[in-house]
Amino acid sequence: MAQTVTECLAAGTDSVTLINDINTNGKKSGYVGGSAEADTTTMTQAEINEMVQRNVDHLSTILLYKPVDSDDDTPDVKGAASNLKTTHVAAVTTGTDYIAAN
Repeated sequence: MAQTVTECLAAGTDSVTLINDINTNGKKSGYVGGSAEADTTTMTQAEINEMVQRNVDHLSTILLYKPVDSDDDTPDVKGAASNLKTTHVAAVTTGTDYIAAN
């Protein structure tokens, strides 16, 4: 059974949480869970930036999902209503801005 847009976006929820927590708390984030690879309190800034980038990339990939033709059952996340994707799009921007500032 094919995934729905909602299920695809749910797969990115941990990335959204991680990016937002690191943006708010920086190296003191300590966020560990879901897609987080490590406790940020023990990481260098470069390692934190790499982890944020991986999560930005993950969300960006999800946001581009779309069927390639009428036989493709890939959910059309790219064409879905923007209100469904608001937190994911915002997290991509937040993560990108965080990396640029750090």
